Amino acid sequence: MANLIQSAKAQVSQLTAQAYEAAVAAGVLPAGVELKGSVEIPKDPQNGDYASSVAMAGAKAMKMAPRAIAQALVDHMDLAGTIFSSVEIAGPGFLNFRLGHKWYGDVLAEIEKEGPLYGQSDEGHGEKVMVEFVSANPTGPMHMGNARGGVLGDTLANILQRDGCDTWKEFYVNDAGNQIHKFAVSIEARYFQILKGEDAVPFPEDGYHGDDIKELAQAFYAAHGDSYADADEQTRLDALAAFGLRTNIPKMKADLLRYGIEYDEWFFESSLHESGYVAETVGLLTEKGWTYEKDGALWLNTTQLLKNKYLAEGKSQKQVDKLDLKDDVLCRANGFYTYFAADIAYHRNKLEVRGFDKTVDVWGADHHGHVARLQAALDGLGLDGSHRLIVVLMQLVNLLQDGQPVRMSKRSGKAIALHDLLDEVSVDAARYFFNSRSATSPVDFDLDLAVREDSENPVYYVQYAHARICTLIHRLAEEGHAVPKAADTHAELMTTEEETTLIRTLARLPEEIHAAARDYDPSRINRYLTELAGDFHRFYGACRIKGEEPAILAARLKLADSVRSVLANGLGLLGVTAPEKM
Repeated sequence: MANLIQSAKAQVSQLTAQAYEAAVAAGVLPAGVELKGSVEIPKDPQNGDYASSVAMAGAKAMKMAPRAIAQALVDHMDLAGTIFSSVEIAGPGFLNFRLGHKWYGDVLAEIEKEGPLYGQSDEGHGEKVMVEFVSANPTGPMHMGNARGGVLGDTLANILQRDGCDTWKEFYVNDAGNQIHKFAVSIEARYFQILKGEDAVPFPEDGYHGDDIKELAQAFYAAHGDSYADADEQTRLDALAAFGLRTNIPKMKADLLRYGIEYDEWFFESSLHESGYVAETVGLLTEKGWTYEKDGALWLNTTQLLKNKYLAEGKSQKQVDKLDLKDDVLCRANGFYTYFAADIAYHRNKLEVRGFDKTVDVWGADHHGHVARLQAALDGLGLDGSHRLIVVLMQLVNLLQDGQPVRMSKRSGKAIALHDLLDEVSVDAARYFFNSRSATSPVDFDLDLAVREDSENPVYYVQYAHARICTLIHRLAEEGHAVPKAADTHAELMTTEEETTLIRTLARLPEEIHAAARDYDPSRINRYLTELAGDFHRFYGACRIKGEEPAILAARLKLADSVRSVLANGLGLLGVTAPEKM
């Protein structure tokens, strides 16, 4: 579980602190100064592997020129037994440290030791985190937005788990409310069109127009004939809704399973209503003074809750007063609870009943106005929604073919469905492409590029690097060259820029995983893998392996095998396969 980059930074800080004490003892630097400054990795390797600004940060307190401080620190610094081979002064007073062979060997040893779990940490401190994603209405096939949300949520949960969180994946099934009523009414219209003729029964303008609704009506008719034609309307609608949900939800599960996604739980909105939990939650908001009645409905004082939230976050009263804030209906005059009321109850259930420390929701960007309102409502319940509800807002997907947007599905007349997409491209390509950019950026999904087998296709580029290494290892094994253990590898023989760059990139995986978890941005792993594959291809082109001196061959073979392991590791986080042959 070592993070060798953080360890190196910590050793720089330790060395400068020890050098300062030695310089103070020698009377060269003044005592009692708190060492500050940062330790960074320079963008240009010519400036060393790590750079400390401690001399410049201490100039004012020591009343000395930064370069003079830097010189005193260098003169009293002992690198013996450390991971660094040298330290030099640069620019206005930077201390530039260069790594020695031991560190490079340690990287390979750590990858060997941790294997497929290399990069794991306890940064998450066992925090219990639910990741809720997709949660598509069960009224039709899943579309491109659901496909992107699926891979974002699934990969983010994997990354949070690797970063030390206790994660839980959940799908929230909206099987209650207006959209289910409209779903049932849509099937009902198609059902009566079967019975009476299409021209005899008008279809509701705001109904669901896809062919899947016609198929559901046909299947319902095949199962029940005209037995529901004269039934009580509510009885018929309830039967149609139940039939549609029983048909659609298994299809959704099958599509997501094909896509490589399995949930810990499918949570049904209807259970919140049936148990009285929505009513109880609204009652709690009323008890706390956050509701009022108007026009026969029960309203949430969202305006005041948001004002409290924004003031707590540092906005001024003047700024808050300028905001166009509105209240929300929780219970309509007809006695039905709104979707917002159910959503508050659902998130209360996550945080209070099931005890998650945080809930991370992946939503479409069109829901951005809902985020602060829901957080504020949870604040009103005393659940600190402003900090415990994290919402990742996801931008749109632009599907392209032959350079042109693809907007329609031949089958449904609506947006391309997930199962249609997976008939055209591999699951690996779909998952990699949808996660290729941060959630806040739109994704251009090029169908032609996704099926190409060349370096222009990013998933092929990374997978090919893995397969190339597997082939290399297999061929060398046939010649009697096995991958050595890290302890038997002479890291001091790997001195070319291509070799050292590759090892430094390998060392970054723990940092990338933590940053992806911290920023809720799983696309960092895609970018890292593309960079690692590129570094390997350059290494392979510049550094001969087969036919080299045995010690050099063994060292480079170990390096290649370490890359293979890390590529498979990172692809696994994305839910993408690491093929051994291509």
